Amino acid sequence: MNEDIKDIEITEEEQLSQDRMRAIKKIKTLGSDDESVKGRMTLMKIVGGDILTGRMIRVHIGILTLIFFFFIIQITNRYSSDYELQKIDNLQKTLKDAKYSALWSESQLTKNFRQGRVMEILESNNDTSLHALVTPLYKVEVDE
Repeated sequence: MNEDIKDIEITEEEQLSQDRMRAIKKIKTLGSDDESVKGRMTLMKIVGGDILTGRMIRVHIGILTLIFFFFIIQITNRYSSDYELQKIDNLQKTLKDAKYSALWSESQLTKNFRQGRVMEILESNNDTSLHALVTPLYKVEVDE
């Protein structure tokens, strides 16, 4: 029975050999690029930049760069469209003010150059060369 126990018991050399093999496996897993072997992805790993050393990131760096480029284009397009909309609003306000100004000027001119007002101005200046017509220019006869 003593011999059976000796066979079951592991010698010191075999134990050291197995420990060395486990240590080598652990070292290999620490240097591995496989994310599942390294363990869970934590916020600290992401913030610390450990995610950038992963194999998946290195393989897909081209597509990530393209996505980043499209984000930049979208952001600049948004800013430029906002700028254009502000410019359109300012031009519409300016156009509205110009329309009101033109309407006011037209009403002032209409007020100042009515026939009665012109006659008042001529009379106040003692200008007798112009008179209001008493008879119409054309006499239209209508048969009944």
